[in-house]
Amino acid sequence: MSALQFGLTPKMKPLPPNRSVLVAALDVGTSKIACLIGRLRPSPPEDSPGLRSHSIEVVGFGHTLARGMKAGTVIDLAEAEAAVRQCADLAERTAKMQLDSVIVSVSAGRPTSELISASIEVAGSAIGERDISRVLTAGSRHSARAGRAVLHSLPIGYVLDHARGVRDPRGMLAREFGIDMHVVTADGSAARNLMLAVERCHLAVEAMVTSPYVAGLSALADDEAELGAAVIEMGAGTTTIAVFTGSRFVHADGFALGGWHVTMDLARGLNARVVDAERIKTLYGSVLTGASDERDMIAVPPVDNDEREAPHFVSRASLARIIKPRIEEILEMVRDRLAASPFAAEPRGRVVLTGGASQLTGVAELAAQVLRRPVRLGRPLGIAGLPEEAKGPAFTVATGLLVYPQAAHLEHFEPRRTRHSATGGGYIARVGRWLRESF
Repeated sequence: MSALQFGLTPKMKPLPPNRSVLVAALDVGTSKIACLIGRLRPSPPEDSPGLRSHSIEVVGFGHTLARGMKAGTVIDLAEAEAAVRQCADLAERTAKMQLDSVIVSVSAGRPTSELISASIEVAGSAIGERDISRVLTAGSRHSARAGRAVLHSLPIGYVLDHARGVRDPRGMLAREFGIDMHVVTADGSAARNLMLAVERCHLAVEAMVTSPYVAGLSALADDEAELGAAVIEMGAGTTTIAVFTGSRFVHADGFALGGWHVTMDLARGLNARVVDAERIKTLYGSVLTGASDERDMIAVPPVDNDEREAPHFVSRASLARIIKPRIEEILEMVRDRLAASPFAAEPRGRVVLTGGASQLTGVAELAAQVLRRPVRLGRPLGIAGLPEEAKGPAFTVATGLLVYPQAAHLEHFEPRRTRHSATGGGYIARVGRWLRESF
């Protein structure tokens, strides 16, 4: 938590290249919490797609309804802590082990991207590791913002005497050596309270990462990330966006609209309880209508749940007329955000939809009409041992958190004290911290 006082979220060390490690992922959303424990094993380079240097096998899995959350933000600390504790316990039981730390996703806090440039003088000598470290430090000094927490600080290209786009400058000659960095920030209060809820469960936070970025790490094919793609993570309380080009994460954005707003629209439009509206949405929700939908009737239980009162019936077409305007609103907001991002320069770039709200029937087809781009549903790729219920778009963030440690080496933050790994040394560290703070 101390790192957040300086606007920096925790960051994990790069994976050891030659040994297996256990990693725990915690996706705390508006409607559900998922905890996955994965074993990462080094893979031969020819077997490792894209950024992946390790194979991933899920050995522990738990998910539960979220409590104390709204639009990805903690609104009741005790309730959120209890839900996280329950979910982590389920994963620990299936993995038959105890967790010490987790990697946590962040979907709230108005994620914002900024491109930062910095440069240093190198007096025409060959560029070495010390020069790279100096320019990275110069870039990081510009990333802190009052009231914001830095989630990512990613070099996207080096600059040699105003020649941009250099990927590896080692050994090259220049007088002025610069860097372009992609910095993603979120509201500091949202990050702090989420971190607090997790730490109250006696779990250390290894890293905090923005949800659409890890969704892209899980769901994008290598060619999509290279040629240009946008990942739209449609959660219950938020919709967040990540843009990839040249296999690099170059833009993030988000807003507080999602599948929960569709549920509330249905509850009002059908005069139904929220729990019944959510069930009807999950089973029958669609943005498309067919010839028989006016005749296909769905029972809506009474609001007071009185068994003596008969349910009323609505047609599938009536459901679509309630659902479609809200999904269109979300997609139109996505379209406007993408138009103001680097993705606007990718005329053939693909859009990949992830998140639970993307599973409504016809959302991909409607997105293709609104965004005027090729659209597909994204699912976790290359993750072994996933239970059947975790193989869909709703779990791309949770599985992407297991992929993220392989990309952690791309990030740059100022050196500071780091925590122990997810599975070792945490108990002693916590006891020492408790002693220091208490006496």
